[in-house]
Amino acid sequence: MPEDVAVAGFDDSGFAAAHEPPLTTMRQPWDRISAEMVTLLLEVIEGAPRRSITLPTELVVRDSA
Repeated sequence: MPEDVAVAGFDDSGFAAAHEPPLTTMRQPWDRISAEMVTLLLEVIEGAPRRSITLPTELVVRDSA
């Protein structure tokens, strides 16, 4: 890899960096996702209309692609 096959993953677990070759992956902001989920849930519990948000992700390029 990556001459023959390109491989990519999602979530950037510890396995991605430790694998050989290291896996190209998308990283998500888990701390912010968790905080926003709690905020959205509390808003709905308090009677606010449901809403959604989109958070940024980051491409982490490693040797697999």
